[in-house]
Amino acid sequence: MEEYLSEKEQWEWIKAQVRENGPAVILAVAAVGAGVSGWRWWQGHLDAGRLEAGAKYTQMVQALDGGDRSHALVLFGELERGYAASPYTDQARLLAARLYVLGGELDRAAAELGAVVEGSKDRNLALVARLRLARVQIAQGKADAALATLNAVDAGAFAAHYHEVRGDAYYAKGDKAAALKEYRSAQAAGSAPLLGLKIADLAADAPAAASAAKSTAAGSGK
Repeated sequence: MEEYLSEKEQWEWIKAQVRENGPAVILAVAAVGAGVSGWRWWQGHLDAGRLEAGAKYTQMVQALDGGDRSHALVLFGELERGYAASPYTDQARLLAARLYVLGGELDRAAAELGAVVEGSKDRNLALVARLRLARVQIAQGKADAALATLNAVDAGAFAAHYHEVRGDAYYAKGDKAAALKEYRSAQAAGSAPLLGLKIADLAADAPAAASAAKSTAAGSGK
């Protein structure tokens, strides 16, 4: 009921409780006060951490805009060491992965993307990281790993892009029929316009491949 009392009435109530119940109430009141103060301190600490991580991330983006790759990666290292659990660090990992890809460091790119896939609390960010990881795995010559990466989750709003990259993985494996199927699924789901070129190329090859298969079958039957 004390939450409905005025400030003066609350103070009178506390004094009455102390008179009636003694030191136990004093300790309880002190504990509540300490708890509130501790919570406020912790929230302030978290807010300060968010601001600091956001500032580091902004500096990293600015360094990249200025073409200073080395400084950007230094700032990224500071983010990883000091703010590992921050959403800004996950965003920075995506940026760092792009830098590593451009530099031909595919293993390092895969490691950063994998960290976002496994650790991000943002489902959409994790889905984007998974998609980019699959692309890196294809570039590494690991098409089967890319398919496993993509097939491990429900892609949701990213379904079209997942179908397209699955198509790329199947194409890398030499399975053009499966690639064409995935590209058509991606197109139906609304993927990028350039997808039409991939479909046209594979569709043009499809009749020739089917004809060659029939000829082989006919020859073996003689």
